[in-house]
Order: sequence, then structure tokens, then C-alpha cells
Amino acid sequence: MTQDGGAAGAPLAGLRVLDLSRVLAGPYCTMLLADLGADVVKVEQPESGDETRGWGPPFAGGEATYFLAVNRGKRSVALDLKDPGDQAAARALAARSDVVIHNFRAGVSQRLGLGYAELAELRPGIVHCTISGFGPGRSPHGRAGYDFVVQAESGLMSITGPRPGPPSKVGVAVVDVLSGLHAAVGILAALRRRDATGAGADLEVTLLDSALAGLINVAQAALVTGEEAGRFGNAHPSIVPYEPFEAADGWIAVAAANDALWRRLCEVLERPELAADERFASNDSRVRHRDELVAVLAPAFRARPAREWLDRLDAAGVPAGKVRGVREAFRAAARAGEPATVEVAHPTAGRIPLVRSPIRGAGVAPSPAPPPLLGQHTAEVLSELGLPVPDPSQEPRP
Repeated sequence: MTQDGGAAGAPLAGLRVLDLSRVLAGPYCTMLLADLGADVVKVEQPESGDETRGWGPPFAGGEATYFLAVNRGKRSVALDLKDPGDQAAARALAARSDVVIHNFRAGVSQRLGLGYAELAELRPGIVHCTISGFGPGRSPHGRAGYDFVVQAESGLMSITGPRPGPPSKVGVAVVDVLSGLHAAVGILAALRRRDATGAGADLEVTLLDSALAGLINVAQAALVTGEEAGRFGNAHPSIVPYEPFEAADGWIAVAAANDALWRRLCEVLERPELAADERFASNDSRVRHRDELVAVLAPAFRARPAREWLDRLDAAGVPAGKVRGVREAFRAAARAGEPATVEVAHPTAGRIPLVRSPIRGAGVAPSPAPPPLLGQHTAEVLSELGLPVPDPSQEPRP
């Protein structure tokens, strides 16, 4: 990593990102920027740091695996933003940054002198990104938002889970991930515009809008028909069959996404009459007769082991896959020829695997810097700014 911005030769080398965010959406965004070569300086509260440092077990070398998941490739600076001196240091750091991102509650960034208007005077052309729960224009003003709450309020929870059954959240904080992705895209677009015009940008990405946008076809159907969306469990609301089926020794996911694939599936099942049945001949008729068709397919799939079905489906060109556990999924990716993890040397946890960036090529570093200890780079970064360095006896938390 270069002193002024990321791995040499990477797409964002030379850019500095001041990360004032916490938990998941903001840190996920800045991790993506770090993967692309930006020098991401993560400011954390002394002693406690980002909340996710304490979100465990599990821990590795005293660090919560939750924190490790979204903070690779960053430098950590411990600053108490309630302290006037540390506030001044944060502003000095912002004045040397290209991007500032935070998820403070409404009004906090301005009170700290870290709002867009204040920073644009220090650094014309700065890209300032706020991630909030519900946005500044919605009431009640300044309402805090967490992924779980937004999954409920966006309708996402209402369409997730078994049919019939209670609403359910998605297995990961997908709204935070979507928000982080949207923030990263918005930041990259703003930087592109800045390169062309010199103009900075004040961006806002909300968890609610990210969740609503993520409803995609379900949202469009509800808006056009005027009918409330329902739950379909692991099935698809508009494609049948497109769901898991239980084989003799496990579960497989089958995606017959068009009529040609459906006919091939019938051949694999050795049930050609199903393709000719008027109830099942076209996708729209299969959707209308979903329950009848699944009642026929389910016992057929239970007749053979999963591996045999997958081999047959693959040979016929029907998309299908084994329903895997998380550890098994990573092992399978590696066996298939391209590991989805990278091993790094962490200061306290030793050599640990991290999930590899999904972006291949484009100068993305194959082996990122490990997630930092709390305050690990405070002296280094403050020294770069020409600011007083803390007493060296105040070591970062192990």
C-alpha cells in the first residue's frame, strides 16, 4: 500500500477515503473501495471501536469475525470525535481525503464540522456520502435504521419465509450489503464526474430505498397490479419449477426458467407426458397450476440420489445445483478450480482466511491487507498529516 492511496497500479490508487462509518453498510462500501486500491482510513472510537469488534462469538485472536468480514485492507485510527482536538484531527484528515463516508444520525456530521458544506470549503471537489436508515426527507426526522428493521418495513420480510408461515428475515443483512453496494457505485460515479468537471458531490444512500429497489420484479408486480405480494418460500413467484426439491439423500435446486428447459426437465424425469399436459405446457399455465405440478415433481425427485439428478440435469443443460452449507460451498468453489478465499497474516489471529473480492482483474489486489487492530495506524496517519502523535506507550488494543 502506498502512503497516499492504495496498492500501486490499482484502479483507485492515489485516492484516500475517510471512513467514519460503523457496523456494516458503510464498512462494506469502503472495503470494496479498498479492494480497488483506495487508501481507506477508518476512524474508530478509542477503547470500544466499531461496534462489530464486539459482535461475537466467534472471535479470532480477540477480533470478532463479524469485524474481520468487512474491514480488510483498511488503516485504523482511534479518535474521540467528542474531543475538540480529535475533531480537528478528523477535519484535517478529511481535508486530505477524496471521499468521506459516514452513517451519523441527522445533524451530527454538521455539528462535528464534517458535513458536506464544511468539508467542501476545506477540500473543493470532495465526495461526501451519508448512509442513513430512512433519509432526511421522511418523518420522523433522523429516525435510526438497522437492517433487521428495514427488512420489516420495506416489505422484504413479508415476502420471505415459508408459505404458509410467518414472515422471515433473509439469512444475512442483505439490506446493509445492498446499501453498501449502492454507496460504492454512487461514489465511483461522483469521482468520475469530479475528474471531468472538478465538482464534488453530496450523496445520500438510505437502507429503506436500497431495500425497496432490491425488491425488483416483486415491487413492479405489486405496483402494476395493485395486489399485495405474497410469500412463496423457496419458490419463484413468476417461474415454475424454480425451487428446491428433495432427492433421496439431500436437496437440489432446479431452475427450469423457460419452456425449453421445462421440456428437457421432463425428459430427464422420464415423464414426457408432463410437457404435453395443457396445465403445464407453458410457464404461465405452470404458475397457475403450481401446487398440482409440484405435487407430481416432488415424489419423482425423491426416487434418486442428488448426485445422479445433478449429473442428468447437467447433461441435459437444465440449471441445477446442490443445496450446500456455507463451509461446503467454499470447499466446492475451491475444488472447482478457483478458491473464493484468500489467506492473510493478522497481527493477533495469525493466518486466517478472508472472503476474496468477487471482482476479478481490474487491478484488484489478490492478497489484501488484513483487517486492522483498533488504532493500529493512528501514529502513522497522524504523522502523515503533520499532527501530534499520541504517546507511544498507548499501544493499540491487542
